[in-house]
Amino acid sequence: MTTTRTRAVLVALTATAALALTACGSGDDSTDTAGAAHASHSAASGATATAHNAQDVSFAQTMIPHHQQAVEMAGLAADRASSAQVKDLAARIEKAQDPEINTMTGWLKAWGEDVPMAGMDHSGHAGMAGMMSDKDMTMLKQAKGTDFDTMFLTMMVEHHQGAVEMAGTEKAKGAYGPATSMAAGIVTAQNAEIKEMNKLLGKG
Repeated sequence: MTTTRTRAVLVALTATAALALTACGSGDDSTDTAGAAHASHSAASGATATAHNAQDVSFAQTMIPHHQQAVEMAGLAADRASSAQVKDLAARIEKAQDPEINTMTGWLKAWGEDVPMAGMDHSGHAGMAGMMSDKDMTMLKQAKGTDFDTMFLTMMVEHHQGAVEMAGTEKAKGAYGPATSMAAGIVTAQNAEIKEMNKLLGKG
């Protein structure tokens, strides 16, 4: 009797242990599956956050030389402008657009796309919205005093209007979050500067 009872207890204990092990195994599998699903979701979210399209590439490749010309124009003001307001505006334009050039350059390198090279010849970008021709740039470089102020403001208004147009296209058609955010910032900042420049020109 004792032997029979002992065997029954052992069988029951063995069965209980087996069930416990099965339950643990099932729990581990469930956890692993959930973990894998989470990792997959995270990877998908990351891919979405960094996804870009042809418009994003075009935006960066065109806005870089556009900004480079604005920075070049602004750099002339320190020695040629007579208005302190024009000099201040020019300094702010340089301060805002230089970092954006660096940021967009980083995007293009990360995407494996061509980065526009900085240069003094703007003839290759003559058809771009708001871009000044080489003739325009030569005239601006030769101007001084109030003549420079008027020419700079007039040209920069047109230049900014072109940038706002380009940025508007990126906002509407771009896929890369940081690029569309930058575009929105350009629209806001440069529209404000256009109003400021028009006031300095007596048009406000």
